[in-house]
Amino acid sequence: MVLLGGGIGAGKSSVARVFADAGYVLIEADRVGADVLAPGTEASRSVGLEWPDVVVDGVVDRKALAGVVFRDADSLSRLEAITHPAIGAEITKRVAATETDVVVEVPVQHLTLDGDWTRVAVVAAQTTRIARAVDRGGDPDDVKRRVAAQAPDSAWEEWADIVIDNSHTWFETERAIEAIVDGLAE
Repeated sequence: MVLLGGGIGAGKSSVARVFADAGYVLIEADRVGADVLAPGTEASRSVGLEWPDVVVDGVVDRKALAGVVFRDADSLSRLEAITHPAIGAEITKRVAATETDVVVEVPVQHLTLDGDWTRVAVVAAQTTRIARAVDRGGDPDDVKRRVAAQAPDSAWEEWADIVIDNSHTWFETERAIEAIVDGLAE
């Protein structure tokens, strides 16, 4: 089981696709996060109580919520206290239901997940990360706030068993990932 992490714009999704192409089942924590905020869930109700302005007709407006929490560290901590336990529990449930190798893509280091994980961090220069996220349609100021709220690459490198430096060409990065996948299969 592989826990694949890194900050916004580091290239986690591209790296995850290489794992998926090698037969790993991909679980994305961001998508699970959207699921746990679906209307009627406990997390959705809690977010509505904490930030009523970000809920419209029972639906959490995730963009509006991000606009609030990435401007205020205390709000981000409160949101994580609401969502991270639910996200961790749902990921654990999905992993348990899978009978093959799994790669879980995470944007944070502090999700609680059961099991024996190989931690792989994807790192890239901050300017590269910001440019990638903006190229994907992110607002430059919002992206900079998100980068500032996330762990720096040095923290990801400490967290990881394996580090992928994704600031080179994609060809070089892909070769490095394939070598990692092959090494994990041994």
